[in-house]
Amino acid sequence: MENINLIDTFSEFKELKNIDRETMMRVIEDVFRGTLIKLFGTDENFDIIINIDKGDFEIWRNRAVVADGEVEDENLQIALSEALKIDDDYEVGEDVTDEVKLQDFGRRAILALRQNLTSRILDLEKDSVYNKYKDRIGEIITGEVYQVWKKEILILDDEGNELIMPKSEQIPSDFFRKGDSLRAVVIKVDMRNNSPLIILSRTSPVFLERLFELEVPEIFDGLITIKKIVRVPGERAKVAVESYDERIDPVGACVGMKGSRIHGIVRELRNENIDVINFTNNLQLYIARALSPAKISNIKINEEAGTAEVYLQPDQVSLAIGKGGLNIKLASQLTGYEIDVYREIAEDDEDVDIEEFTDEIEDWVIDELKAIGCDTARSVLDLSVEDLIKRTDLEEETIRDVMRVLKSEFE
Repeated sequence: MENINLIDTFSEFKELKNIDRETMMRVIEDVFRGTLIKLFGTDENFDIIINIDKGDFEIWRNRAVVADGEVEDENLQIALSEALKIDDDYEVGEDVTDEVKLQDFGRRAILALRQNLTSRILDLEKDSVYNKYKDRIGEIITGEVYQVWKKEILILDDEGNELIMPKSEQIPSDFFRKGDSLRAVVIKVDMRNNSPLIILSRTSPVFLERLFELEVPEIFDGLITIKKIVRVPGERAKVAVESYDERIDPVGACVGMKGSRIHGIVRELRNENIDVINFTNNLQLYIARALSPAKISNIKINEEAGTAEVYLQPDQVSLAIGKGGLNIKLASQLTGYEIDVYREIAEDDEDVDIEEFTDEIEDWVIDELKAIGCDTARSVLDLSVEDLIKRTDLEEETIRDVMRVLKSEFE
């Protein structure tokens, strides 16, 4: 029974795709030789023949023929009378080769050999998976969802290797069931408890970059370069691109005819809003493009402080800030400058900066209003109470008090 079990185990290993034939045979032979040394004290007089294709093996022992009664080591020598039972032609001084059956090892030795063989091969498999994926960090992997847990998803690749995607690396609107196919990028490979831990991500900017490479041949060929990507996964992303060929419009190439190229990326990212802008070394122009779709009237840049004051027409302020402040946040990350948005006031339009009311309105309330682009008294009064309730975290009573204070300024 032990013989059959060992051969069954051995047969399973030849199916492993991550281990090459030569390495497999070397490890299996090492395990057998280790067992022979424990049983017989040496393995030098043994020949091991391994058949990977059939999943079996043979062990042959070479012993010198000596006269009866002169055997000193039964492992290295055989009495003439015993040798003649194998073949009538043997004489003293010749070598006898006979097969050693696995059953002769004893039950305990067979069990230890089987466990050692299993352990060595599985360790080899783990190392192979680790090395394979360590070289694939930054690549997109397609896998099948095998198990969905609260904090992570277990994914199997096409070779059955286990990959993990934590909740933090999933797009908030992602929803997967067992059996679903998904794409993600390899961002981290570690060894944990002697097992490879491969972490996938769909929220990394690298994932978006690889998707662009797949959809836009000019990026894959190096004609267009992605300078920088910033994103709030599932919500919005900004991608700065540059072309080294004046004949190629990098933005147009990325978007494609009628959005054909970018549409597939947007769909993969759960309808994430992607702004593709043309990179430039002209800082003012770069910041203006980064705040797209808002149209900028004027920009004052303080390079030492790393800040930019952007002035816009009243109807462009909300576009520049974006839903939940995402547009201005991403524009700041893309350009590396802290951007402050200001409403441009016409000379004949009387208005007062909201900071002037700090004696009557609390600072945190003013900060809430400025966060939605209301940095002057009239910009607040232009909005209804209902709008302000929706766009801020302020209560209705607080908003009405603020509007009463501001109205009194113009009465």
